[in-house]
Amino acid sequence: MLTDTHTHLADPLLAQHLPTVLQQAQQAGVTRFIVPATQPHDWQTVLQLNAPHIVPALGIHPWFIESDDHTQLHALDSLLAQHSHALVGEIGLDYLRATHPSERQRQQEVFSTQLHLAQQHQRPIMMHNLRASADIVRLIRHTGFQQGGFAHAFSGSLEEAHGFIRHGFKIGIGVLLLNPHAKKVRRAATELPLEHLVLETDSPFMLPDGSNQPAKIRLIAEHICQLRGISLAQLAKQTEANIHVMLKCRPTYCPDLE
Repeated sequence: MLTDTHTHLADPLLAQHLPTVLQQAQQAGVTRFIVPATQPHDWQTVLQLNAPHIVPALGIHPWFIESDDHTQLHALDSLLAQHSHALVGEIGLDYLRATHPSERQRQQEVFSTQLHLAQQHQRPIMMHNLRASADIVRLIRHTGFQQGGFAHAFSGSLEEAHGFIRHGFKIGIGVLLLNPHAKKVRRAATELPLEHLVLETDSPFMLPDGSNQPAKIRLIAEHICQLRGISLAQLAKQTEANIHVMLKCRPTYCPDLE
């Protein structure tokens, strides 16, 4: 059993072929999926995905912050109260897109509010981070957020990884690992303690040819095994245990780990 800890199954590129996508994943040994929303109009779509072993996450991605976010954040609070199985995400900071200080400040405000909501509802988060590690750690400390989560599509240094790990995060290793020139990701996949790693695709994104699907988890896993000199069974057992730790209050999604 393997899990894709970050896949956008509600995106039209996957949703229109969802039975086939899930069948191909099953054939590759991928049987559980954490599916984040990115903006309010995605929330119900993600919640209504009709397939077993899907864990939804609800949040506002930094790309989609709007002027009426107070209303949206209130709605998010209500949905999290109604859906105790939902994580919070995809949320975070993206300084590649936000270059002006006012834009970054706005992202920080919305991220902080969502951290407060996640803490209030005791949910892990799906964390988006581009060139913003220092501010993310600062805001986690400032808000008192202690629920941990998944550092999505990690591409930073070992020092950055350890900073997130100290705050209860698992490090998401994705398809960037398949690029032989992605030295930081390959080093993280090789040198970080195995108990801090999880696997993800961010499908259908990240690959230029549009071929990214949850089934790619098997290929990512095999690459990690080659780098570390371990078996696929050993990697699967530990990464699934890592997810079980994060989903501890949602045992419905951990049936094979009891």
